[in-house]
Amino acid sequence: MSSTHRPAWNARPVPHTAVRPADDTGPLRVALVVPPYFDIPPHAYGGVEAVVADLADALVARGHSVTLVGAGRPGTRARFVPVWDRTVPELLGEPYPEVMHAIAARRAVQRLAATEGLDVVHDHTLAGPLNAPAYGVPTVVTVHGPVGPDMERYYRELGDDVHLVAISDRQRELAPGLNWTATVHNGLRLADWPFRAEKDDYALFLGRFHPDKAPHLALEAAHAAGLRLVLAGKCAEPVEKEYFEREVKPRLTATDHVFGVADADAKRELLANARCLLFPIQWEEPFGMVMIEAMACGTPVVALRSGAVPEVVVDGVTGLVLDDPAGLPRALHDVRDLDPAACRAHVAAHFDVRGLGAGYERAYRRAVEVSTLRRDYAGLDSALDRAYNRFDSGGSQLQASGERA
Repeated sequence: MSSTHRPAWNARPVPHTAVRPADDTGPLRVALVVPPYFDIPPHAYGGVEAVVADLADALVARGHSVTLVGAGRPGTRARFVPVWDRTVPELLGEPYPEVMHAIAARRAVQRLAATEGLDVVHDHTLAGPLNAPAYGVPTVVTVHGPVGPDMERYYRELGDDVHLVAISDRQRELAPGLNWTATVHNGLRLADWPFRAEKDDYALFLGRFHPDKAPHLALEAAHAAGLRLVLAGKCAEPVEKEYFEREVKPRLTATDHVFGVADADAKRELLANARCLLFPIQWEEPFGMVMIEAMACGTPVVALRSGAVPEVVVDGVTGLVLDDPAGLPRALHDVRDLDPAACRAHVAAHFDVRGLGAGYERAYRRAVEVSTLRRDYAGLDSALDRAYNRFDSGGSQLQASGERA
């Protein structure tokens, strides 16, 4: 194993201690476990990382003790425990970093639980929730991606060991049988996003170059509308590169501009100056962080109706939501009638980081409450087993205290 890919946390596992009950109002001790691919907050790509960065700061502002377990450099108000020497974006999509990160994070979390105590572990990774039984601490897992058949089975097999949080009602509706504890919409810090009432004359596609995101439909719509299109986003994984060569590159014209991956500053400028964000998705989008980022800048969204889009965009107020790609070209013109101030006000009212922090605090307290009840009732059930011969075919018989039936 190359030293550049070696997890930094090499401490031996330590036994976890009992978790102190958390009251309804006191500060919580929270460990946020995040993927090892990008910094928190990210320099460019990284929707999960951006949300976690804002969540960490929001929780600290609410008086909680927060430790971030991940990779890279510290960038939030939370204490940072790196378990890798560096971030490993080049390994995104491979199984090794997922498994290795879960092992390293488990050791870090167990050490925190043993030395300082933890009330909640909040995991944002794929393999990390498998550690939940080893922690002895209520574990909350945010489901950041779509819940297809494979992932639904995975989360179901985790059972009651994890408390799932959905990022949209639509995501939760598609898998109603899972152990959901809350729905908490993603949020952002409004002051970090510049507002522009006057827009330049271009539409923006900002996202992965992937069939699910359908930038080829964005190109077709912009060409039909006679509007310049700027395309920015990640094109690094094999499926993204193949899709770009097959579906995007042949459609590019002299009026289109492929920006590439936009860093945090460039992303804000692109969003703030665009006539609209073009969001022609072809999948069950679980949330769509870029939509609230655009609206925060006063930029309306032109989107196809799928996933959480109708939950995030107010049709006719903060964007235009369509059922058919054929309607996109006209929408690119009609969107100019929408008020940029209404877009920003919608984000302030429904997707501000303060709501993010409050929502997760409620989810944590519910997870602690449910876990405590399960533990107490399990103890009661065990005591009854000891007191009564429940499984004797002759019926229940009272036993002396401490005896096994």
